[in-house]
Amino acid sequence: MSSKLEGTYQIIGYNQDKEQSGYTGYLRLIVTSEHCVDAIWTISGVQTQTGKGFIKNDILVVNFAYEGELKKSPKIFKGVVVYKFINDSILDGFWSEKYGDDDYLGFEEGRKLTPTEVSELM
Repeated sequence: MSSKLEGTYQIIGYNQDKEQSGYTGYLRLIVTSEHCVDAIWTISGVQTQTGKGFIKNDILVVNFAYEGELKKSPKIFKGVVVYKFINDSILDGFWSEKYGDDDYLGFEEGRKLTPTEVSELM
């Protein structure tokens, strides 16, 4: 399964807050070994997040980090996302991060883009 998951996914998600504010973007998964993956998110075309994770039994767990602001102060946000691969091209996940509202989880879904769709992004 790990080699099949490599690629770029179009994502839609909801943040870890009461408003469940939404976002869109892209997630690129790069297989680094049989069970390990590097992840790079581009959110709303402006924010980059990176992570490292592992896969077992169609479940991918990624620890991620990115630089952002909290109350106008720069912070490094860290968290974890768990994805279930529904099939070779659809993933469904939930996530939580430091500084997020502990009463809520973030959610994210993705669809793997075809090579033609990826080339059109470039």
